[in-house]
Amino acid sequence: MRKILITGGAGFIGANFVHHWMNAHPEDEVTVIDALTYAGVRRSIVEFEARENFHFAHGDIADESLVGKLFAQHDFDTVVHFAAESHVDRSIHGPDAFVQSNVVGTHVLLMAAREHWSRQPGRFEAGRFHHVSTDEVYGSLGPEAPAFRESTPYDPRSPYSASKAASDHLVRAYHHTYGLNVTISNCSNNYGPFHFPEKLIPLSILNILHGKAVPVYGDGKNIRDWLYVGDHCRAIDLILQEGVTGQTYNIGGVCERDNIETVQTLCGIMDRLFSEDAALAERFPNAPASSGGLSADLITFVEDRPGHDRRYAMDIGKIRKELGFVPEESFESGLEKTVRWFLANEDWWRPLLDGSYEAWIAKQYVRG
Repeated sequence: MRKILITGGAGFIGANFVHHWMNAHPEDEVTVIDALTYAGVRRSIVEFEARENFHFAHGDIADESLVGKLFAQHDFDTVVHFAAESHVDRSIHGPDAFVQSNVVGTHVLLMAAREHWSRQPGRFEAGRFHHVSTDEVYGSLGPEAPAFRESTPYDPRSPYSASKAASDHLVRAYHHTYGLNVTISNCSNNYGPFHFPEKLIPLSILNILHGKAVPVYGDGKNIRDWLYVGDHCRAIDLILQEGVTGQTYNIGGVCERDNIETVQTLCGIMDRLFSEDAALAERFPNAPASSGGLSADLITFVEDRPGHDRRYAMDIGKIRKELGFVPEESFESGLEKTVRWFLANEDWWRPLLDGSYEAWIAKQYVRG
């Protein structure tokens, strides 16, 4: 039985991982710490809060006192570290929060794990600190360049990716200097349930439902390797079970799509689902498909953001060969699951808007 601390467990990927772990390992004791900032949604994991083996702590990972108390109280043997500020646009407007959370917060967790595990015979060797990072630390790829490998030099281009690169280096330093048992995973762009609606896919879904413009940066040709979040959770589980200490594993969906193709595919799925279910038109009368229109007519090209990386792609050869990981979802199947989840879970995303959709959009650092 593991005693596992999941940081950022009310955020997008973290919440999906909580669902995965609680269902795949129901005997384990799970504690979530989350600051519940704008993108942390506690109701994403509320179904587990009645279980005796689940605990929730509302707090900041950079709070040394709180983190130390949680280690002492629950005696964690495993840390899975998701907590991070992650939105590139927000990092451009306000980088301070990214340094505080992603760098300082990671350091506080590493210190706590080292100090706690060092006090118990055998625990230091048995403890595992898994750090979840991003493909953006590698920089930007040209159109014909090979995909990022674990050996690709770091070349972060935004305050967000620079802060994540710094946290990666800290984790490696704690392994090489102190012998801390760590693993790192760098993932490509995730999508799926519980995705806060500021990122491309969930924002596009909600804009279509409300009949609002679907903004796409620049010429729409920026390429991303899309990874369904459920596949990402399975990969992390494999790393925790079988990954080699000190190693880094790239996790991707082997699914490169440019942004305009991504949005067009999404529009087609939504139009088809509306045609198959007449009740959707009653629920979302402003959606183009509700009156026989096309969602793609909402696509609007907007001014590109500063330093926008052109292409990301992940080589997953290492994790495939060593741990047997391959993505189960195609882009089309994963995207349809995501759309269906948002259509079926209006009670999750509707409270996030806090009033009119127009007022909510005006407060976000989003395209347009």
